[in-house]
Amino acid sequence: MKNILSARLTALSPSETFAMAQKSNELKALGIDVINMSVGEPDFTTPDHIKEAAKKAVDDNYSFYSPVAGFPDLREAICDKLSRENSLKYTPAQIVVSGGAKQSLCNVILSIIDKGEEVIIPTPCWVSYPEMVKLAEGTTLFVYAGIGQNYKLTPRQLEEAITPATKALLLCSPSNPTGSVYTEPELAAIVRVLEKHPQVYVIADEIYEHINYIGQHVSIAQFDAIRDRVIVVNGVSKGYAMTGWRIGWIAAPQQIASACSLLQGQYTSGASSVSQRAALAAYSGDQRCVSEMRTAFERRRNLIVKQLGEIPGLKVNIPMGAFYILPDCSCYLGRSYGGKRVQTAADLSMYILEEAHVACVGGDAFGAPGCLRLSYAISDANITEAIARIKRTLEKLA
Repeated sequence: MKNILSARLTALSPSETFAMAQKSNELKALGIDVINMSVGEPDFTTPDHIKEAAKKAVDDNYSFYSPVAGFPDLREAICDKLSRENSLKYTPAQIVVSGGAKQSLCNVILSIIDKGEEVIIPTPCWVSYPEMVKLAEGTTLFVYAGIGQNYKLTPRQLEEAITPATKALLLCSPSNPTGSVYTEPELAAIVRVLEKHPQVYVIADEIYEHINYIGQHVSIAQFDAIRDRVIVVNGVSKGYAMTGWRIGWIAAPQQIASACSLLQGQYTSGASSVSQRAALAAYSGDQRCVSEMRTAFERRRNLIVKQLGEIPGLKVNIPMGAFYILPDCSCYLGRSYGGKRVQTAADLSMYILEEAHVACVGGDAFGAPGCLRLSYAISDANITEAIARIKRTLEKLA
């Protein structure tokens, strides 16, 4: 029987993060106490003033279609945020609001990448980046930046990767899955390379901007030499604990913003009207909630770094942002327990789920074989318990 599914769909890989979360939930449904460190979702609830704005929006009958690119006052508030926090000047016409930063990213990639054009993606990287490039029929060039360089792309690596077919660099800072943050000097060195290649655009995924432990966030869009080639992708999900509200946005050169709005108008139209009113409150309201959550995440970062560092054989660096850590666990691969051999990091994550009842994700999915990604967006108590379980379970491998 002929396959009824399109080639573009059958080429896609399932999300390993959501697959592991589903397996975790299945065990929980059986009454097993599973600690989930697989999904990048803050355990905080949305701040009250944001929820109140959403309730008011319902009462004010924000129940109709929203403008495709977002409500004008929200786009204006995003421009104000970019000016206030990032010293970047955009007009509301350059902002497109979407159903989450994931849709924003996909909009950009589908709008600027043609068949065969190359997108450079430093790895380890978020699992959905290469799949989005596949959808656009582009070609992904992976450039591996290991733990020895704090999981950050070097200018030399970038220079060596660029070809005449390169259309974009996809850069995530602070990073999922590594928590690495590019400093201003590091970005400046990357910009010097990009200046020599005017055909290369930068898709800057800055969704973790507010979860930054080294001071003020630096955006690659702040460098005038390439600013007209930078598309900033951001949103409210991580910094304001609003993952389920599904609001992301881009700030882009006018031609690209218009293209993304055109594309979005044909397949989803505008983002949720009520969620947009909540996002407006997030950007225009009291920002203490952001700093309070960041302080908690930094405390948890310190806790998990210390505890993972006490497990023999693990190589652990200190993430400077986001709420992920990516220890190198390659010394545990090739070992066995109960007749089962652990060959890959994916095998190891499944072993840890089944034996320790802790859900994490094998680094294979992120282009980091030999590593595990753990999210510490959970309570201090759960971090301590989870790492203790993992330590006991790894000791069983022979």
